[in-house]
Formats: sequence, C-alpha cells, structure tokens
Amino acid sequence: MEIELGIGMFGDVSYDPQSNTYQNPGERLKQIVEQVKKADTLGLDVFAMGEHHREDYAVSAPEIILSAIASVTKNIKLSSGVSVVSSVDPVKLYQDFSMLDLLSDQRAEIMAGRGSFIESFPLFGYDLNDYNELFEEKLNLLLHLNNNKTINWEGKFRAPIKNQTIYPHPGRKLPVWIAVGGTPASVLRAAKLGLPIMFAIIGGQPKQFTPLIEYYKENYIAHGHDPKEMQLGVHTHTFIGDSKEAVLKDYYPVYAHQMNKIGRERGWGSAYTEQQFLAGAGKEGALFMGSSDEVAEKIINIIELFGLTRYVAHLDTGGPSHKQMLDNIERYATEVVPKVRKHFDDK
Repeated sequence: MEIELGIGMFGDVSYDPQSNTYQNPGERLKQIVEQVKKADTLGLDVFAMGEHHREDYAVSAPEIILSAIASVTKNIKLSSGVSVVSSVDPVKLYQDFSMLDLLSDQRAEIMAGRGSFIESFPLFGYDLNDYNELFEEKLNLLLHLNNNKTINWEGKFRAPIKNQTIYPHPGRKLPVWIAVGGTPASVLRAAKLGLPIMFAIIGGQPKQFTPLIEYYKENYIAHGHDPKEMQLGVHTHTFIGDSKEAVLKDYYPVYAHQMNKIGRERGWGSAYTEQQFLAGAGKEGALFMGSSDEVAEKIINIIELFGLTRYVAHLDTGGPSHKQMLDNIERYATEVVPKVRKHFDDK
C-alpha cells in the first residue's frame, strides 16, 4: 500500500502578546524555505502551502514561495494547499504552476479550494453572492487549460478565450486535487470529475467524516473512474512533543490564540479551552498532537479507517517558533513516519 506522508503550512506568523505585534513576514517566509528544505532532506513526500490575505499569515501567493522552495529541494512534491480558485484568474494560476513544474522537474501540484476565509473576494473584486458559481466556473476553466493545448472557452465571469495557447506548457497534465471541508456538493463534484480529494479535518472526530468519504468513493466509481486511480487524502492539525502534557504546555497557548482570533471573527462564542484542546488530542479527536507514538498511532488509524493514499500533517497553526517547527519536522520525519511506514510495510 503506497501512502504519501507530508506536511502542510498556512504561513502563520508568530504573535507577541506583550507587544501586540506579529512577526515580520519576510522573516517567516525565509523560515518556511528552510523548514521545507529540511523536510525534503529528511525524505518527506509532499509539502502543501496555503493562500491567505490577512495580517496573521505571510503567504498570499503559494506559487511564489513554492518556487523559492523548488530551488533548494530535490524530491518533495510542491502543492498549494489551497489555491483559492474562486478569486484568481485560472489562466494566470495555470501559467504560474506550469513554470513551477518546469522549475522543479515536475514536482508541482495544484490543490484547488473555495477557501475558508473570504478576504480575497473583495480584494480581487468578486461578489461573495457568487461564491459557488465562481468556483464551479473557474475550476472548469482550470481543468480545461490542463487538458487542452488550444483553448476555446466561454463562461459568465470573464471574457471568452478563443484559439489561444498557454505558454509555457509543462509537458504533462498538472496534478489537480480538490480540497474540501465537509460540504457534500464539493465532495460530489470531485467524485464526478475523478479528481483526487483532500479532506481538512480540524475539529470533532475524524470518524464523523466516514459518510462523506464513502459518498466520494461510491460516486467516483459510479461515474466511471477506475478505483485503482483513486487518490484520497486527509489534512489535520499536528504537533509533536515529548508527551501530550508537554504539547499542552509548549504549544496550547499559541494554538488557542489563533483559534480564539478566528472564533471572535466568526462568532463562535466562548473561548477555546484546555479541555477542548485535550479532547481534540485524545484518541478519537481530530488534533494529531502528543508524543511521536501517539501521533503515529492516530495517523495509522485514520489511514486504515478511510483507505488514504496521502496524509498531510499541518504544522504551523498559530505561528509556533522556527525552532519548534524544525523540531516538529524532525520528529515527524524520523520518529512518526518510520512507524507508520513500518506498520503498512509489515502488512
């Protein structure tokens, strides 16, 4: 059973509560490059970089930093995680990732999503009332670009394209994944199109996603796609320490600050508590946090539960320090990943 084990980041910048300031984004960008270089050296399979347009994240264009990373890495796949397709020009996105693919010797991937934050819509002049239609149309155009050399296309939200060729061409079809949070319509769309799917599971219990994942599998096959070609991934918030108690001490304050910030913006009500954190880090919870053994066990369980082909450990929620990030990557690659691989190699 071939399973890809990788890491993901959103580019969270560290927050200093004493000065009420965020880390310089240039510093954070350089740290990300160093961190992924380490991940590549340690043999991790994939890196996914998010897109945000906010003060608490340093990366607004995944393709830019992925290009910087491509120049200092050799093997690790370089994916967006996600590209907010609804509010970008798919032609420019395709060109950017074509260049990244050429630069990286065919390691580029696009993970397309609708985005859980909305800042990009007013920034780029789009109406949130068109949220669903924009994604549907722009994904359609992106796939059309990926599947054809001569482009003839017409939609609602941009001018038609007539007899155009996109340059540079990567010389292959770029891998395009669909990222979903839990919307059945998004799951069904990916299944109908026969596209790989990435589930972001960041709260509750992973087993609650079983109906959605079965829904994807059933519809993938029902729409004529080869089950042997099916690619299914999960992304979870991850942090590895000496123990769950050590993670609570060293990482909970950082994680809780970000959860509370987002909670205030979205009207979640009460503050994020230690009890919630520990429940999430428990055996049935969605936070893959604790000792190397505990995290490895949770990864093994979720791979077996869903039949995953890819798992992405999301490491930088809240902006842990550079030292903490490097330590997490080291622990994940040298302690967690070998345990997971051994489990499946022995089967």
